Amino acid sequence: MDSEDLSGYIRKQKEEEKRYESLCKRCAACCGAGGSDPCANLKKSDDGKYYCDVYDHRIGQRLTVSGNTFTCVPIRDVLTYAPPNPGCGYNKSNSDV
Repeated sequence: MDSEDLSGYIRKQKEEEKRYESLCKRCAACCGAGGSDPCANLKKSDDGKYYCDVYDHRIGQRLTVSGNTFTCVPIRDVLTYAPPNPGCGYNKSNSDV
């Protein structure tokens, strides 16, 4: 792959990431917000939306609030193996992602 192809690929990946981010409603269901043992990095803002305290470095081994370990994966992997909850912003566009 030459440098022009590589830069085009990287640009496309960044565009896809922005598109995914725009679909998210910040419900945190995929992070365990509705369960009894969510991710320890999950925080709730004053407006009621959730956010990840280590978002830019979230992928990989993480802990739940009770100390259990799990592997945080990109949302594309979550959508591949499990349907999102009914109110999830990815539901309507799951066929596009």
